[in-house]
Amino acid sequence: MKNLQTIAIAGSFLIASPALAADSINGSWVTQDRDAIIKISKCGNTVCGRIHKYLVTPPNGVNQKDTENPNKKLRNRKLLGAAILTGFKPDGKIWRGKVYDPKTGKTYRSEVELLSPTKLKMKGCIAFFCQGQNWTRAK
Repeated sequence: MKNLQTIAIAGSFLIASPALAADSINGSWVTQDRDAIIKISKCGNTVCGRIHKYLVTPPNGVNQKDTENPNKKLRNRKLLGAAILTGFKPDGKIWRGKVYDPKTGKTYRSEVELLSPTKLKMKGCIAFFCQGQNWTRAK
């Protein structure tokens, strides 16, 4: 009986841990425009999201470069595999970090919220103005 109590206590502690909370948004997500799959996973002490797969081929093909990046040294890197969500940490039900828009080369403050096991709300924000997208879990 004592072992069962210890397991139950350990299990309830794990459910509340931030590391396990990260698993809730981890996985592969189809963007709202259905043009790419973003894979969200642990990156060091935070969570990030990388362009995992194109569902619509970019104008310059699958080897599309990050030509709009403000950092000239990064303009020759491939977008496929590049992190567009960076530095995400849990803040209650919302995850906060930054989102990079490779179409404009701009980085915005961002919030991500898991709405259901298959729906994710991703927002990019400037000051108090946020624009959001609903992503669906890839199958």
